[in-house]
Amino acid sequence: MQFMFGEYVLDQERRELTLRGQVVAVGPQVFDLLLHLVAHRNRVVSKDDLLEAVWSGRLVSESTITSHINAVRKAIGDSGEEQRLVRTIARKGFRFVGEIEVAEAGQTKQSGGPGATERTIEKLREQPSALVLPEKPSITVLPFQHLSGDPEQEYFADGVVEDIITALSRIRWLFVIARNSSFTYKGRAVDVKEVGRELGVRYVLEGSLRKAGNQVRITGQLIDATTGAHLWAERFEGALDNIFELQDQISASVVGAISPQLERVEIERAKRKPTESLDAYDYYLRGMAKLHIGTREAIEAALTLFFKAIELDPDFASAYGGAAWCYFWRKLNGWMVDGPREIAEGVRLARLAVELGRDDAVALTRAGHALGHLAGDLDGGIALIDRARLLNPNFAPAWYLGAALRVFRGETGGAIEDLAHAVRLSPLDPEMFRMEAATSLAHFFDGRFDSASAWAEKALGNLPSLLVAVALLTSSYALAGRLEEARQAMQRLRTLDPSLRISNLKDWLPIHRPDDLARFADGLRRAGLPE
Repeated sequence: MQFMFGEYVLDQERRELTLRGQVVAVGPQVFDLLLHLVAHRNRVVSKDDLLEAVWSGRLVSESTITSHINAVRKAIGDSGEEQRLVRTIARKGFRFVGEIEVAEAGQTKQSGGPGATERTIEKLREQPSALVLPEKPSITVLPFQHLSGDPEQEYFADGVVEDIITALSRIRWLFVIARNSSFTYKGRAVDVKEVGRELGVRYVLEGSLRKAGNQVRITGQLIDATTGAHLWAERFEGALDNIFELQDQISASVVGAISPQLERVEIERAKRKPTESLDAYDYYLRGMAKLHIGTREAIEAALTLFFKAIELDPDFASAYGGAAWCYFWRKLNGWMVDGPREIAEGVRLARLAVELGRDDAVALTRAGHALGHLAGDLDGGIALIDRARLLNPNFAPAWYLGAALRVFRGETGGAIEDLAHAVRLSPLDPEMFRMEAATSLAHFFDGRFDSASAWAEKALGNLPSLLVAVALLTSSYALAGRLEEARQAMQRLRTLDPSLRISNLKDWLPIHRPDDLARFADGLRRAGLPE
């Protein structure tokens, strides 16, 4: 079905809005909202109706509906003052009041009037087939090429691709093309740019499978379909002894590797945008870029960016989670100016993230970890992060931040395994220094002080201002009998946070077991930390 009004065409099948044959960029929810208003132009559409049709019945704020109505008006050259096409009916809803011509299966009729001309229909047929890119990052996974010449192994390659699609679909900030659409390209030589245009995606993941004896090798590459640029490539190998376990391992490795790569590419893309054109998601991406850096100045900038994202989209759960996590990081590094007020604000933001993002792995992970530290609720924080891991098993921060909380609860063995899994999922993670610090903490509470100091040194090599890593290094040196090194590390610790004392350690870190706290305090005391 195609709806024509003025010089605009709204194509239901292609899911595109065009003005004089040129595609108008609109997000998927804005498109759905416009389509619903146009399709039901004979009546007033209530807000409840819009919630059901556009947001699948999920409760969203009044400001979210208003911002999407404004986006619809902007896309079709209307405004809230003029209301030439979309009219607000006070206390009732909205109605599309423009004159519509409808084209369907080669025939047209004007709504309430004579049919459109054949010239108009021909113009519709000539319009470009490219779909509008969604507001969030979009990807399709093409069927992998099967190079081994063994038709019986073809199901294995297809199974790997299907697992990758399923895993990527759990990432809420990612728009993923369904398997049935991507598999229409199976057995065809394709132009990646053309695939991107036909499916309306920015990124394409393609690969190949080759079997030799009992070994299988899979290669994968991630391509920017808008430019043809190669962003990432990797090779995965394994034995076919347990084919389904291998399938799971490969899909987890691929998704774990490309997720942070996609985030990095999107962050760079957001940085290149002029500030006046930024929307909520781009502010969020810029906030994440600052959060990854971890310095005091970067975290202050991240907070501002997350709050701008929240201002534009009051239901943006991940932005609330990011802001809450900034308050945790300020507390961890001794940067809080008004501790009680900032802790309360961090807890408030974390709880909003959980409330708005019950199915958002990113929001649950950041918020759960923040609550574990700021509210001292280790059990509740771990439960939230465990839910995040169920929602997206390939999200590395859910593994290493959950492991950090488990260390504080005394579960060092399982935490070390989870940290190793996080590194395997994301070996080039921008937050590697946080994984290294958590690993140092786990080894320290496990009584392996040389390993703890080695991991702390790695973390400090990536972020020299990381207070907890300096404290672990100091205490580990002292308990290992390396007293001169411990005293030197103590000088560094006192420079970073002159207010730190033995008496306020329990308020600084949520260490659950008294023996762990006593061991940590003993090492710092030997190195010279005042009571």
